[in-house]
Amino acid sequence: MRNTEADIPPSIDEAYLHVVAAIVWNSDHSQFLVAQRQAGKHLEHYWELPGGKLELDESPRQALQRELAEEIGIDVILAEPYMQIYHRYPERNIFLDTWSVDEYRGEVRARERQAISWIGPQDIERYPFPAADRPILDAIRRSAKE
Repeated sequence: MRNTEADIPPSIDEAYLHVVAAIVWNSDHSQFLVAQRQAGKHLEHYWELPGGKLELDESPRQALQRELAEEIGIDVILAEPYMQIYHRYPERNIFLDTWSVDEYRGEVRARERQAISWIGPQDIERYPFPAADRPILDAIRRSAKE
């Protein structure tokens, strides 16, 4: 269920944060990485896919590379657009640009003192995730059953 139009944001008439998120798969694609949001941040203590906000004049692919290097210490080799979600929270609007990271260099490690965990699709319900992540996680779970 990959959406190959991740470079083209939808037509949105209101302010939003453009955020990239990565489904970083392990070598046999049985598990993917999740990270816990730190105290003091929006949606603190929820678990999420690693990633972050785009900087000025940065493409989604560039942001993905930068964010994953900063957060978990990896260099992305192969990544494909996966799904885009627009979500309204009471305090902000998010355009979540999700990528499947199928190959990378380096060893995954928590570089920002965040908790990280490798989980399988069957483990998703054990973790609290933000509402914006739910459609992506549902798609991962559905594709695992196919």
